[in-house]
Amino acid sequence: METREFCSADTHASADARHLRRIGLAEPGDALLARELAVETPVSIEVDGLGYAVMMATPADLEDYAIGFAASEGLINQPADVTRIAVHAIEGGVALRLWLGAGRSQRALDRARRRVNESSCGLCGIENIEEVLRPLPSVTACITTDRAAIAVALAALDSHQPLGRATGAAHAAAFCTPDGAICLAREDVGRHNALDKLVGAMMRAGVDAGQGFILLSARCSYELVDKTVRAGCPMLVTISAPTSLAADRAAAAGLTLVSLARRDSALVVCDPQGIIA
Repeated sequence: METREFCSADTHASADARHLRRIGLAEPGDALLARELAVETPVSIEVDGLGYAVMMATPADLEDYAIGFAASEGLINQPADVTRIAVHAIEGGVALRLWLGAGRSQRALDRARRRVNESSCGLCGIENIEEVLRPLPSVTACITTDRAAIAVALAALDSHQPLGRATGAAHAAAFCTPDGAICLAREDVGRHNALDKLVGAMMRAGVDAGQGFILLSARCSYELVDKTVRAGCPMLVTISAPTSLAADRAAAAGLTLVSLARRDSALVVCDPQGIIA
């Protein structure tokens, strides 16, 4: 059973109020404005006492982040594989510590030996190209949805982005039912972190990723495809364009990928299961 420890780090604000000077460019109107900036801080992730990664993230929903990050790294299969989570304020940032169940420490140690990460991209420090492009499992879940559901989700996304509305500097990841209703959403300054937080929240809430689709307010890099597939979700929709590697990885895994999703149109990159009517 997962247990929790809380400290002052858990109450860190997601936004920081500042006074900024607006200058007119195409139009006049210099002024002093009160604005909120999205908080970005180093989060040191430790697994079974081992320093595993340092990520730049927004210090909110960190328990969700711990579960989602561990799952995307292949360290756990379910929340019960984590026996304890602790969040501590440290000099210059936050320490996110998690302990795994019996038999999983060696997996974390082996993975950490190949991965020294001080970037939100999840790539820096991985030694081998083979490790970066390790095979993905095939998508087995399938849903029935359509373009109308994508439009419904896009229209509702803004209401699930309080940090984004306040700061203009946060990404959102949302899990949507096949009819487009958003049932869970998480935000972070990093698009990868937002998705990890969402996956962790879904796992902790017992939400089956195979029963809907994920919507991201970001461009689609290969890591986001990988995280979606490993979560067991059959469809990913992103606001901005995909990279070529993201498209290739999605097609190979059988993931339906929709990008450049705007209120007037969307681009179906691949739909191997014929999910979108």
